[in-house]
Amino acid sequence: MNKTFKRTLLSATMASSVMLSSAATLSGPAPATNPLLQSSGLVFGAPDFSRITNADYLPALKEGIRQQRENIRKITANKQRPTFANTILALERSGVTLDRVSSVFYGLASADKTPEITQIEKEITPLLTDLENSISFNTKLFQRIKYVYDHERTKLKGENKKLLEETYKDFTHAGALLPAAKKARMEQINKRISDLQQEWGNRLPDATNDAVVWVDSQDELAGLSDADIAQCKKDAESRGGKAPYAIVIINTTQQPILTHLDNRDLRRRVFEASIHRADGSHKFNTYPLAAEIAKLRAEKAELMGFKTYAGYSLERTMAKTPERVYDFLKQLIANYAPKAAAETKAIEAYAQKTMGPDFKLEPYDRFYYSEKMKAEQYNFSENDVKPYFNVDSVLINGVFYAAHRAYGLTFKELTDVPTYHPTMKVFKVIDKDGKDLALFYTDYFRRPTKRGGAWMSSFAKQSRERKQLPVIYNVCNVAQAPAGQPTLLTWDEVSTMFHEFGHALHGILSNCYYNSLSGTAVARDFVELPSQFNESFATIPEVFNHFARHTETGQPMPEDLKQKMLTSINFQSAYALGENLAATCLDLAWHSLPAAQVPTADKAAEFETSALKQIGLLDHQIPPRYSTSYFNHVFGGGYAAGYYSYLWTEVLADNVAEYFAAHGALNPEVGQAMRDKILSRGNTRDLMQSFTDFTGLKEPNTASLLKARGL
Repeated sequence: MNKTFKRTLLSATMASSVMLSSAATLSGPAPATNPLLQSSGLVFGAPDFSRITNADYLPALKEGIRQQRENIRKITANKQRPTFANTILALERSGVTLDRVSSVFYGLASADKTPEITQIEKEITPLLTDLENSISFNTKLFQRIKYVYDHERTKLKGENKKLLEETYKDFTHAGALLPAAKKARMEQINKRISDLQQEWGNRLPDATNDAVVWVDSQDELAGLSDADIAQCKKDAESRGGKAPYAIVIINTTQQPILTHLDNRDLRRRVFEASIHRADGSHKFNTYPLAAEIAKLRAEKAELMGFKTYAGYSLERTMAKTPERVYDFLKQLIANYAPKAAAETKAIEAYAQKTMGPDFKLEPYDRFYYSEKMKAEQYNFSENDVKPYFNVDSVLINGVFYAAHRAYGLTFKELTDVPTYHPTMKVFKVIDKDGKDLALFYTDYFRRPTKRGGAWMSSFAKQSRERKQLPVIYNVCNVAQAPAGQPTLLTWDEVSTMFHEFGHALHGILSNCYYNSLSGTAVARDFVELPSQFNESFATIPEVFNHFARHTETGQPMPEDLKQKMLTSINFQSAYALGENLAATCLDLAWHSLPAAQVPTADKAAEFETSALKQIGLLDHQIPPRYSTSYFNHVFGGGYAAGYYSYLWTEVLADNVAEYFAAHGALNPEVGQAMRDKILSRGNTRDLMQSFTDFTGLKEPNTASLLKARGL
């Protein structure tokens, strides 16, 4: 998920490749003619990328800032008694233009970040931070909000009451009740963190791109498919051609390509390029950024009266406290540890059969020999199933088909809606009553200007108050096949498409009055519930059989191959849980320290090792999914002290999936209940109550996760 600005400032997250030649390049047209400041005339008010140029963004963003500042001034200058209408609702409406423009700009800043977009972001970020601070620490504005909170809260109902409560919490959580001196320091901290995160957002992609592993001959790529070799050739050409072939590093520690590379030394080079991409040995060292961000966050928490940033950050989540999160994690660690040790021992023993009794398994060997074990045990390989996972079939016959069966949605491709990249597609989403519901964009293919990972966001969020239907997009990083060839996916990539579409459904099916409360505007330890649950649809027999068809013959996957593949999904599943647990505990370790105890940059690697050892997760064979130096969720995004939410919400999602399975996985009545009680509600009610209303459970049941992972 993309990094978001504060809710009172922006409601959504987040071209040319020509370098800026002068400041005039960014001056753009006057507001009266700027396409970002006009109605696009397209369906649902979608952005018209055929008219928008890079020169339009900075003037439009500045105009949005100017408008919001003026609207805030009008609220505070109002001589009338503060009311919900003239204060809370006026604040909700104050940033409509900035919401719209920033949603489009930050979509590009993540998915098509050219040098020009980078320069615009560098210039606009401090202006947005100044605006955020000017709102968060506006004493007159908060006095009006507090008056409404004190005098109208008990009289309001529904979304009006929820909007008031969330607005008040936003301000108090940001420091509105602090004395003047502490407020001033908080503003300084916010500005510095913003600058550091912007630098992180520039440095980490540069580090990852620079970590490419150059390969001199095709012989070194033995074990890869023809399509993978062709991709390595294409990646080399697009990155300057220093060698005939290149292996690109993706965002996680482990690299999927290690599964098939026969050359052990090349596996080592790839793994080491991954883990060292941005550490102290690299010219793009991010440790200084991480250490300073962590220290500033700790100071911020202390200003607010909390011992640590984790305590401060978790206050507004489902989990509430670090202690509750650690209790949750320790339950999983206790069940995971013996399984992980057994897995490692089994893989090493298997490798020694062919490599000799003295062979010592290294982390870059694990995927390679694990895949061979799986192929021997189940008698199939990833290359046997990939021809059945054509990206277009997965989307149309899988992702969309499941949404149609469960929720009654249909999808119509639109070819006349402009996009920011030619490989994108756009679909109109139509509800079961025939009414238009949303626009949905896909941007699935990897390119150098796109950050790693996969995410969902919006160009416009749903809001009845704004008369706005949702305009939603999914972004992935799939290697696109050469022209004329079908793009085939791994099972992990299939699952990712279903996952991100679960987020999309949370936006598409939103039915809220206020923009600030709609769609995915929920606590981070709830926001992954719809996405992780949606992955379960991929393995439902009716859905799987509908999309898993051979890309050339159209025939369904043979039943024996299908059963082998589905059974193998949980093969040695302790690894996936372990790398996630390690990353989660690393995040919490950095954010569970008082400011005085946060390590300096030169001690960051040592601190990481110590923290993992202390919690019982220091395992050479199972490194964290993200190490400190490339943990973008935490140091570049909004998941600080919150990465645990992936596991927390996996439990919620497994609980929901069990309910679906018990009552009919594709039963429209169950799907409608899911829409009514969870997907449509946004942040309009207590999230645990929403979970309870659907599942009947009072608390998340961790046994469901262990069962689902075969542990």
